Amino acid sequence: MSVSPEEEVVRVAARGEGVTASGRHVPLAAPGDRVFEDGSVAAGAHRRAAPCRHYPECGGCQLQHLDDAAYAAYLHDRVEGALKAQGLFAPVRQPIISPPRTRRRATLHAERRGRQVHLGFTRAQSHALVDLDECWILAPELFALLQPLRGLLAAQLPESGRIDVHLTLADQGVDVLLKGRLGEGLAALEAITAFARRHKLARLSIDDTYGPEARWAPEPVTVTLGGVAVPLPAGSFLQATREGEAALVAAAREAIGPARNVADLFAGLGTFALGLGDGIRAYAAEGAREAILSLKGGAAQAGRAVFADHRDLFRRPLTVEELDRFDAIVLDPPRAGAREQAANLAGAKVPRLAYVSCNPSSFARDSKMLCEGGYTLDWVYPVGQFLWSTHVELVGAFSR
Repeated sequence: MSVSPEEEVVRVAARGEGVTASGRHVPLAAPGDRVFEDGSVAAGAHRRAAPCRHYPECGGCQLQHLDDAAYAAYLHDRVEGALKAQGLFAPVRQPIISPPRTRRRATLHAERRGRQVHLGFTRAQSHALVDLDECWILAPELFALLQPLRGLLAAQLPESGRIDVHLTLADQGVDVLLKGRLGEGLAALEAITAFARRHKLARLSIDDTYGPEARWAPEPVTVTLGGVAVPLPAGSFLQATREGEAALVAAAREAIGPARNVADLFAGLGTFALGLGDGIRAYAAEGAREAILSLKGGAAQAGRAVFADHRDLFRRPLTVEELDRFDAIVLDPPRAGAREQAANLAGAKVPRLAYVSCNPSSFARDSKMLCEGGYTLDWVYPVGQFLWSTHVELVGAFSR
C-alpha cells in the first residue's frame, strides 16, 4: 500500500492561508499541519480548536485555528515580510496581542429576513451575513446589545432592508449609530427613545444619508484619551481596544524619547497628542473637521498644550521648514499611508519619528523613502488589536 506524498505547512500567508515549503496555499491550515496529495490536512502542533461556533464562516476572525505562538509569529512575519519586500531590515519585536472580548468598537450589519432580523459580521470575502449567537472578540457590553437591537430593528427595518450598526464603548456607556433607512413617524421615534432609555445607552444616532443625528443623548458623550475627556462624534475612529491603544502610545513615547515639542500628524481625536503626556507641547493636524474640533475642545477644557489644526495632510502636507520646528514627529495615517508627508519628512532634520500604521505594506513603502532620506529604522513593534484577523497594527521608530 503506497503512502500519499505529504508536505508540511511552514507559515501563514498575508491573507491567512497556510503555505507549504513548495509554495502550495492551503485554506485554514496552521504551521505544522501536514497536507496530503488529495487535499486532506492532518493537524500539527500549532493548530487548536477554534472557540467560536461561527468559525470559519464569519469574516471577523480568519485565524482562530492558530495557537497563540503561531498567531504571534504571523503578526511578526507580516511586518518583517513587508520590510524585506522594500529591501529594509530592522528588529521586529515580539507582538503584543489584545485579549478576547476586548473590542470596544465594531461595525456590524443588520438585515430583515421575513419577520426576523439577522445581525452580525459578513462572511469572509462576501456580503452574506452571519447572524451572531456568540462573539469572542466584542466587549461584553457591546455583545449584550445585539439581541435587544434585533427586537428594535424588527419593527424599524423595511422589507429587504439592510443597515450598518456602529457600536462604540464610550465613557458614558455604549454609543450606537444606525446607518441606513429606518421607520419614520412618531411611533418609530418613541420606540427608539424608549429603547435607548431602557438599555441606558450613552447615545443613539441615526444616519439616513444626511449625516448622524442624535435621537437620544442624555449627556455629552466622551472618550478619555491621555486622561482627557474628549467629545466623541458619532461613528468616529477609535483604536479598537484599550490594550492596543496603550501599547501603541507606549511604543510611540519610547520612539520619540525625551522630545517635548512634538507634531502629531493625522491626529484624529488626539490619541497621541494627549496620550504622550501633559508635559508635551503638541501640534496636532487632522483633516476630519469634527475630530479636530473635539480634540481642540477637550484639550482646552483640560488645560493641555495642544494646538489643533484642521489640515488635509494629503493635499497639504507639512513642509520641510514646518517639520524642522519640532523635536519629534508622530504620524498615524490611514491604510493608504502617508506618501506625500513621508516625502517631505525624508528631507527634514527632525531627530526622531514614530510612525504608527495599520498597513505593513504602505508603512514599508514610506519607510523606504525615509531611510533613503537618511533616517534609520531602529525597530518595529507589531500590535494585534484585531484578534485572530489578518489585520496588523505597528509602531516604527526612526532616528536621524
